[in-house]
Amino acid sequence: MPEAGISHVHNEQLVDGFGQDKLARLAVVFVRILKRAGVAVPGGASIDYARALSSVGLSNRAWVYWAGRTTLLRRQEDIATYDHVFDAFWSGGQLIVSPMVEVEVPVSLVDGEDDQVVPDTDEVSSSIDTKEMVVYSPAEVLREKDFRQCSQKELEEAYKLMERISVGGAVRKSRRMVPSKHDRRHPDLRRSTSLAMRMAGEPLRQAWLSHSLTTRRVVLLCDVSGSMEPYHRALLRFLHVAVSARSKVEAFALGTRLTRVTRELLCHDPDAALRRAASAILDRSGGTRLGEGLKSFNDSFGVRGIARGAVVVIMSDGWDRGDPAQLAREMARLKRVAYKIIWVNPLKATPGYAPLARGMAAALPYTDAFLEGHSVASLENLARVIQSFS
Repeated sequence: MPEAGISHVHNEQLVDGFGQDKLARLAVVFVRILKRAGVAVPGGASIDYARALSSVGLSNRAWVYWAGRTTLLRRQEDIATYDHVFDAFWSGGQLIVSPMVEVEVPVSLVDGEDDQVVPDTDEVSSSIDTKEMVVYSPAEVLREKDFRQCSQKELEEAYKLMERISVGGAVRKSRRMVPSKHDRRHPDLRRSTSLAMRMAGEPLRQAWLSHSLTTRRVVLLCDVSGSMEPYHRALLRFLHVAVSARSKVEAFALGTRLTRVTRELLCHDPDAALRRAASAILDRSGGTRLGEGLKSFNDSFGVRGIARGAVVVIMSDGWDRGDPAQLAREMARLKRVAYKIIWVNPLKATPGYAPLARGMAAALPYTDAFLEGHSVASLENLARVIQSFS
C-alpha cells in the first residue's frame, strides 16, 4: 500500500481550492488510463471515485489509494495493474501500457475552455510527443441527471444509455432435478445403480441430484398519471428494455385503470413499441387510483399466477386519489403471493423528501425495497436489486 502523503508537486498544488467539477474530471482521467492499462473498471465508477476523492481529499496518499481501489476494482487480478497505474499517475512515473512498450503518459484535461486542470510540466519527460487529451464524458453526467431536467436531446441520449441495462431476473430452485457433483443431499438411485453395474455390482461411486435453477418472473407496474408525467415516458422505455430483452417479464400501466402492455412492448423497435403502448393506454396523464388498479391486477392477474413467486416492481410517486386503506389491503394481498415487492419513486431523489403522500405511506410497510427512479443510474441500480433477490 502506498505511503501516506502525496509527494508529487502537481497534487500538492491541487489540494487547495480544487473544485468538485475539476476533481471529477481528474477522476475521469485516472479511470481512462486504468482502462487503457487493461483494468475492467465498472460503468459509472468514475463518479463514485470522484465522490470518494471529494470526501477524503488529496492530502493523504493512502486515502486516495484506497478510495480508488474500493470504488474502481472488482477483480483480484487487477490490483497489481492498479498499483502500477496509481504510482505512475500520482508520482509522475512511467506507465507500462503493454508488456512490450514502455510509455510515459503526460496528461492534460480539456473541458471546452483553455483551463488545464493537471498541467503538463517538465517533471514528465517527453519520451513521446503526443499528449493524452481527455474530454470529460457527458454520458457520466447524463446517467445521474434527473429525467425532468433533461432536454429532448438529452432524453434521447439517456434512452440509448438505458438500452444497455440488463434486467436479469432473480433465480429460484425449480422442482426439476439435475445431476450434481457438489450438492449431496439428494441421491440419484438410477445413476448410482448404473455405476455399480459397471463395477460388478460394487457401489463404489455415488451419484447425486440437485434442484435446477430457473429465473423468477419480473412484473413491472408503471404509474402513468399526470403527477408522473415528467417520468413515465422514460420509465416506459425501461419497461420496453426489460420486456424485449428477456422472457418472464410482464408490464402494466397504472392510472385510473389497469392496462397490460406486455404485448405492445415486445417490438424491438423502441419508438414503435412506445407508440403501440401509448395507443393502448387510454388514461395516460390523468388521475391515479392505485388501490383500484392494484385490486384489478390482483383479481385478474397477480393472485391467479403472474405475481406468484415473482419480483413485483411498482413505479409510482405514491400520489393517489383513491382510498389509502384500499391500497394497503391490496398491497397486503400482493405481499402474500409475490416473492419481493420493490417500490420505485422518482421523487425519492429530491432533497428533503419524506414519504408523506397518503398512497406512499399506505404502501411502504409492504415493500421490500424503496428505490429512486429519476435517472439512468437509478434504473441501473434497480436492475441490480432485481437480480440480487435470489
